[in-house]
Amino acid sequence: MNIIKNRDNDKLEIIIEGSLDTITAPEAEEEVKSSLDGVKELIFDFVKLDYISSSGLRVLLLAQKIMKNQGSMIIKNANEMVMEVFEVTGFIDILNIE
Repeated sequence: MNIIKNRDNDKLEIIIEGSLDTITAPEAEEEVKSSLDGVKELIFDFVKLDYISSSGLRVLLLAQKIMKNQGSMIIKNANEMVMEVFEVTGFIDILNIE
């Protein structure tokens, strides 16, 4: 997994490459939590995300909970496999996915 963060004032884009799974989720969670101070718009770009597990979904849920109190969160460029995980788990109804 590789995480790229692009910050522009109160807007943060996080690009996650590879897999967001049991092994990589703890690192992703720390990266996300430590980056959200003062962020009003959070964008996860999943153009290079190959796979997401339930541990990865937990990271998104945590980010969503934080951003609900301070701004908005969008997920974009999710591939078919990731979208299928969102659909099967019901996350498609609770996340803002473009």
